[in-house]
Amino acid sequence: MARTCARRPRAAAAAAALALLAAACGGGGGDGEGQTLDVWIMEGTHPDATAYFDDIGERFREQTGAEVDVEFVPWADAHDKFTTAIAGNTMPDVAEVGTTWTTEFAGAGALADLSDHVGSTDAYVPGLTEAGTFDGGLYGVPWYAGVRAVIYRTDVFEDLGLEEPTTWEELRETAITVSEERDGMTAFPVPGDAVYQALPFVWGNGADIASSSDGRWSSGLDSAQAREGLSFYTGLALEDGVSSTGAGTWKETDLQDNFISGDVAMMIGGSWTPAAILEANPDLEGDIGAFPIPGPDGGYSPSFLGGSHLSVFNAAEDPDLAWSYVETVTNDDNARRWSEATTYFPGKRKQLEPYTASDDPLVRPFAEQMSEAGRGLPATENFGKVQGDMVLEAMLQDILNEEATVGEATARAAEEVEGILNEGS
Repeated sequence: MARTCARRPRAAAAAAALALLAAACGGGGGDGEGQTLDVWIMEGTHPDATAYFDDIGERFREQTGAEVDVEFVPWADAHDKFTTAIAGNTMPDVAEVGTTWTTEFAGAGALADLSDHVGSTDAYVPGLTEAGTFDGGLYGVPWYAGVRAVIYRTDVFEDLGLEEPTTWEELRETAITVSEERDGMTAFPVPGDAVYQALPFVWGNGADIASSSDGRWSSGLDSAQAREGLSFYTGLALEDGVSSTGAGTWKETDLQDNFISGDVAMMIGGSWTPAAILEANPDLEGDIGAFPIPGPDGGYSPSFLGGSHLSVFNAAEDPDLAWSYVETVTNDDNARRWSEATTYFPGKRKQLEPYTASDDPLVRPFAEQMSEAGRGLPATENFGKVQGDMVLEAMLQDILNEEATVGEATARAAEEVEGILNEGS
């Protein structure tokens, strides 16, 4: 807590410097001759990231005269590397920051407020700007994201005369039909160790994990809406029997593995998942489709947007030059090239439009889900501890293992979430 308070003045000073430099230079790159930007990019998202960022660096050097030193950081090591750098004041100028980390680092005073540079956030996908917003400022510029929707076996649907569900009840009836007609196939698994698959049934029914008012966080997990949504979701397994007993311990990777092996008819999976499925089992080519997660009575249920922001750190020697690099990476041409290489979607609405209009049945539904119903986690630096303590996973598993009722499990989870999010307040 002491470290956080100590850094806030430097964050404010960096924000002021950004504003002054923007006014002086018109928001442009300025004269970067003789300067070098230190940039951290996460390793593994792009199959040929070195060549891609070498090209970005060359373009940026032609534009500004500045050199760019890119360090690729494995995702598994990144959080510890960031926290060590923040504590030792050895931060980069610009870095890719996971959307679930941005508010944590902003709360530690490590990131510059980019609000004055961005101006209106209307150009960006709302769920991503929400995830990058802390205390009224924007500390993470949306770069790219993936989203989850329902992936299904089109051949099974065709054989059984089934249509894509558009409501929760239609989803339930469709799963029951598959379960009754396809012995040995799990119609719609309800995984106990995959929270992002459960959240649409909380959000879709109008509830929040947590919301903030007057500086205090209150959880909506024990609300009537959340309990109704979770009762529907877990009831697919406990009452309707469309899941399997084993799925109670499944992670998201288990969903994918069982779909690849032909044992699953429908599942909630990521926009990056179809390519992985077809790579592992090419025989499924042409037999996979997707549709957005339906809402209770139509429309879409929100789905978690997982991806990355680009952030300027308050240790940057030339914040305006750093911002210019963010602009370069996220411009229309580079965003398109990045999306084509990684299969993730860009963070700007206009850049997303070609994907929502796509004829590809494994692209358009996910893009529509992201555009119309993407959602971020509670924007607070403390939410990482909720994830680290696996509060939501424990809630879900208690219900599926029938060790607690929905009411009991959600009451405990809500109390834990509130206790963690309000620590230090």
